[in-house]
Amino acid sequence: MLLAALVMLLAALVMLLAALVMLLALLPRAKAQSAAPAAGQTPSVAQSQSPATVMVMPKLPGMPAVQGVEVDRVVAVVNGQLILDSDVDRERRFAALLPYGEASEPYSRDAAIERLINRDLILQQLALQPVEDVTMQAAAKDLDALRTSLPACKEYHCETQAGWERFLATEGFTEDSLTRLWRQRMEVMAFIEMRFRMGIKISPEEVQEYYTKTLLPQYAAQHVTPPPVRAIASRIQEVLLQEQVSKLLDDWLESLRAQGDVVVRHPGEETP
Repeated sequence: MLLAALVMLLAALVMLLAALVMLLALLPRAKAQSAAPAAGQTPSVAQSQSPATVMVMPKLPGMPAVQGVEVDRVVAVVNGQLILDSDVDRERRFAALLPYGEASEPYSRDAAIERLINRDLILQQLALQPVEDVTMQAAAKDLDALRTSLPACKEYHCETQAGWERFLATEGFTEDSLTRLWRQRMEVMAFIEMRFRMGIKISPEEVQEYYTKTLLPQYAAQHVTPPPVRAIASRIQEVLLQEQVSKLLDDWLESLRAQGDVVVRHPGEETP
């Protein structure tokens, strides 16, 4: 009987120890629940002093800087046809290829704009009263004669195709772009001749005088051997013809301006 009593006592002790273990296991969970404020309750001082939760947003890659785009400014409007800064620059480079006429005068931006305005007025009239088309082949042939008489062409040996292309590259042209521009110029000259030059004659004496008094000093100033007068007589005649008809042409262009709508835009003005 004593043995049975001991067994019962040990069993009671085991149950008591098990209850104590379960009680100890529940204590941390109860503390955590009591630490969290119930809904609508004011948090404790310790909780209010705890650091605020910080939301960390992912860092987006930076966008590349956008380079400014240069806008080609409008410098004039001729009956709705725009003349741009790039056209004025091209006219400056084109004038450098002319051994006579414009090329003999110091470059003037205002004068270049006036030439472009006049050219557009003439081209618009040419569209209404067309003359015989100038072919690209004819323009190329005319340029072949030009490149042998350009003083600046000598150092590039423009008599060769490679030298001619190198020279054009220094002026910002390709052979094709220059040929197209030269073709347009030939069409304008043909229109002017048809309208104004009929009956105007340039004598050989006038050609010789221009060659001696105007061109030879230009070639001498550049230390270049001039071509013989017979090689460039037709171009000298063209210059003299231009001088002869300039008054008639100016009066005609003035009337076209009065009848049309020509606006020159100065720097700082906004384009409508």
